[in-house]
Amino acid sequence: MDLFWEGIAKAVALLAALDREVLAITWLSLKVSGIATLISLVIGISSGTLLALSDFPGKRLVISIVNTGMGLPPVVVGLFVTIFLWRNGPFGFLEILYTPTAMIIAQSIIATPIVTGITVASIHNLPPNLKLQILALGATRWQMVLILIREARLPLLAGVMAGFGGVISEVGASIMVGGNIKGYSRVLTTATVMETSRGNFDVAIALSLILLLLCFAVNYVLTRIQHRKRPR
Repeated sequence: MDLFWEGIAKAVALLAALDREVLAITWLSLKVSGIATLISLVIGISSGTLLALSDFPGKRLVISIVNTGMGLPPVVVGLFVTIFLWRNGPFGFLEILYTPTAMIIAQSIIATPIVTGITVASIHNLPPNLKLQILALGATRWQMVLILIREARLPLLAGVMAGFGGVISEVGASIMVGGNIKGYSRVLTTATVMETSRGNFDVAIALSLILLLLCFAVNYVLTRIQHRKRPR
């Protein structure tokens, strides 16, 4: 318990002192995971909506693959992204391995199936005749899709929180493709692992608490939006 209280004291001290390194690590964590979540939203909501509204042979198989991807191990993603971005890999010429860009790519791959799967479920849970009613009122197919997304926005916000939570807290892929380079690609999770391996448990606990506070702050804002009363 002494280590825990020392960690809390260390976290308060780091935040109160506005430690530059800690602030830089925190900002990079938010930046990388935030951009990755936005990318996953664009891809996941569009592909999830298309999948939910389409009817084709093998649809259940595709949805099963997407749902499987929701539990995709980050280390597996990190491995394949590393192989593709390695200097002898297909995209090695980009020279972005061990950079924040590579971390964004890996985290986007992790979050996209989560957002896609929740989008499919959200659209499927809408009233079955809603699509026909919207079209009967003269809406175009594009307008119909936008209305359906708007009607499903509450569970979709849960998808945003799940996607962000899945990437801000992962460590395997971030270490593999980012390299945990000080001042460049070190984020809260990788820094916590490093400090733990060094035996600096008070610093590791402090970084963990900062990560929890960051996750809480983001999810609190999204929850407020999710539960905001609709105008009558």
